[in-house]
Amino acid sequence: MATSRLEVLHSMVDLKPADAFTRYALAMEYVNTGSLAAGVEQFQILLSHNPNYAAGYFHGGQTLEKLGQLNEARELYRRGIEVTTATGDEHTRSELMGALQLLG
Repeated sequence: MATSRLEVLHSMVDLKPADAFTRYALAMEYVNTGSLAAGVEQFQILLSHNPNYAAGYFHGGQTLEKLGQLNEARELYRRGIEVTTATGDEHTRSELMGALQLLG
C-alpha cells in the first residue's frame, strides 16, 4: 500500500510539531487536496508556533478567502503586514498588501 503525502507529512509533524517548514508543507498539502478547513487549521498552528513565518499569513489568507471567510482573511493579512514590516520582509509585505487591497 502506498503512503500518501499527507501521511508522510503527518508523521514528520508528529516528530517535530514546531518545525515551521514541515507544518507549512502539511497545510499546503491539505489546501492542494481540497481540504481547505484542515489547511486553515494547520496554518493557525504554524503561526502560533512560528509567528514570523510570513508565507503562512499569505497562503492562510488565500485559503480563508476560498472558504468565503473574508473578514478572517483580512485580519490575517493585516497581522502578516505587521510581522513583515517588523522583520523587513518587503516582498511578502507587498504581496500581503496587494491581497488586502483586492479584498477592499
